[in-house]
Amino acid sequence: MSTEKKHFFLRLNPPRSSFSQDLTDEERTIMMEHSAYWKELQSKGYVIVFGLVHDPKGGFGIGIIELEDESVLTEMVKNDPALKIGNTYEIYPMRAITK
Repeated sequence: MSTEKKHFFLRLNPPRSSFSQDLTDEERTIMMEHSAYWKELQSKGYVIVFGLVHDPKGGFGIGIIELEDESVLTEMVKNDPALKIGNTYEIYPMRAITK
């Protein structure tokens, strides 16, 4: 097994373009769980950065992930609370230029 770090760009697509402006109370609660979930993964060293992109056509989330085993990423995404309310992910391998 290779110990070389792999990097991925994640895009979290909301269920509607107005999502970040008109969250229901349930959606807000779940998105707070989503944020706490990724903060925990960041504290473990998997997440370089994540956050909301304020696109005028509709906000979306991004994350840059660094890990050795791609199967870990599959589990991370699968367990994200945000998926409970219709959000979806796009995942792109990337060649990161790091330290």
